[in-house]
Order: sequence, then structure tokens, then C-alpha cells
Amino acid sequence: MGSKVRAAIVGSTGYGGVELIRLLASHPQVEVTSVISSSSAGTPIAEGYPHLTEIRTELLDGIESAAIRAKADVVFLAAPAGVASKLAPELLEIGLKIIDVSGDFRLKSPALYEEWYQKEPAGQAHLDRAVYGLAEVFGEESKGADLIANPGCYPTATLLGLIPAVAEGWIDPATIIIDAKSGVSGAGRGASLGTHYAEINENFKAYKVNKHQHIPEIEQVLSRVAGKPVTTTFTTHLVPMTRGIMSTMYASIRGERSDRDFIDLYRRYYEGRCFVRVRGEGVLPATKEVFGSNYCDIGFAVDRRTGRVTVVSVIDNLVKGAAGQAVQNLNLLMGWDEKLGLEFVPVYP
Repeated sequence: MGSKVRAAIVGSTGYGGVELIRLLASHPQVEVTSVISSSSAGTPIAEGYPHLTEIRTELLDGIESAAIRAKADVVFLAAPAGVASKLAPELLEIGLKIIDVSGDFRLKSPALYEEWYQKEPAGQAHLDRAVYGLAEVFGEESKGADLIANPGCYPTATLLGLIPAVAEGWIDPATIIIDAKSGVSGAGRGASLGTHYAEINENFKAYKVNKHQHIPEIEQVLSRVAGKPVTTTFTTHLVPMTRGIMSTMYASIRGERSDRDFIDLYRRYYEGRCFVRVRGEGVLPATKEVFGSNYCDIGFAVDRRTGRVTVVSVIDNLVKGAAGQAVQNLNLLMGWDEKLGLEFVPVYP
């Protein structure tokens, strides 16, 4: 298959960046040639992450575009929001391909990004250029692209759980309610009172109610699929576990549908997409069943009494919700097998 593609990771000391290093270390067609962190430049990455001792030793100083170009063909941007919008245009200009894991190119409206992220948005031309990398739904658009916006973790679990039913008109989009829970790694590695052990252990709390930055991303994609504006109620919760997201979604059903009907619909919709696993009748997925993997597992429960369906969708927020989907998008971008470097089973128990 020729020489390996050289990859740089900007923001390599965050959880998403470190997970990218782990996944790409076993990718047969990729060599990580640059690990970049403005906050820890010049120090060995193993100093902060001893588990990477055998993988990489040094961090590059700074994030100079020319230095990156000399060592990379593709760049994963896993830096905090607001960094990619400034760096990506420079890197695209010198011929690099970009997979943005930060969220700067997910929303097509600059005003909407500024409202929800409180950051200066990318230019409209680059927002239009970016492909939304929800691989199982828009994967064909990623093939040959040079700027991919990797979906957020909550949107990945939520959208994969809703899109087939919305696309087929089986549920009323106006009735969708999303109840989502995430492990603490979703908040990043930075210390804060909200993720302090004594605060989160044996605790369960809602946060950013009606204010989460993933709300407009979910609504943008659902509106695209439905062909009309969709608004949702989306509530996020922090749970005392390290990894995992569970999105539990409720919506009114159009027509008479059974659990079996939904299972058959979703299995047809995701046929050939190996990373979505649809549970059988009466079986709902748990976060532990996708831990450390690139899978999204989905289950259903139709309530004939209320005329509503409950959809449960689970992912590992750091893999399918971030680094794993980014690798999946790289595979699509390069025209490789979608599963390359991602064929590992979940860690259990």
C-alpha cells in the first residue's frame, strides 16, 4: 500500500490527543511523526503519560505551520475550541489534510458558533468547506476531503440513535427529548471543582442544562436529515465513571411500530457499517459493553401505552466520540478500509 502517511497531532496532551496516539500506534498505514503541545513543549510526553513510554519521547516546540508541514501529511487538531479555526486555514494553504476534533468547523453558521462557544468563529468559506464526519451517515462525503469536522461525543451517540427513525419519518422530530450522561473524561484533564473526586464520587448531576454547546450541532444535523428545522430538549449529566456516554432518547411514534420494526429499520440503515451494533428485542446496551472500542450500540423499547419509543445509544466518548471516529474518518479520507487500525473488541469487565 506504499509508504505510511505521516500524522501530526496538535493538542497531544489532552485525553483526546493521547487516545489518538494510542490508536495510531497500531495503525498499519500511519506513522505519528509529530506530537505537539503548546502547554508542554519540549518535555517528554511520558512525563505526563507514563503509559506512552515506548511510543513517543519528545514534544515539538510550538505549533509552527512550516515545522508541521515538514513532518506531516495529515494533521489531527485536538486543541481547545478556538485554536483550530485559526490554525487550519494555514495548514490547508500549504497542502495538508485536516481532521478537526475540537469542534471549530462543525457548525455552518459563524454566528451560531460564536453564540454557543463564546469564541471567534472560522471564516464562512472554511465552514462551508468542512465535511461533517459522522462516518456512518455522511462517510461518502469524507472520501477525498481535506477538512473534516469530527463530530462531538454527545452528538455521535445521539445522532446515530435518532437519524434512521427521523430519516424514515417514523418519529415526530418536534417531540424528541434527549437525556444524556457522560463519564468524567469528557470534561478533559484540567483540574476543576466540578470533576474533583470528592465532588463526583457517589454523585450524579445535571450540567449546562439548555446551554450545552452540542445542542446546535445535534439540531443542525437532525434538521438536515428531516428537511426542516428541528429543535430538541437536550440535558447532560455527569456520572462517576471514567469513560462512556449513554444517550437515552424519547420521541412520539408516527404509525404503528414495534421493537422489531425499529430493530429491522436500523439494521437495514446501518448495513455494512461495522461500528454500529443494533441490539435484539428486549436487550438494551450498557456503556461497559463498548468500553475502549469504536462501537456504538443501540437498543429500543416501544411503549404502546404512550405511543412513544425509547432509544438507548452508548459509545466510549474518547474512542467513537473522539479519537476512534477521527481515525475512521482518516481511513475514509484516504480511501482505506474503514476498519483499519480499529478492529479491537471492547474491554470487559
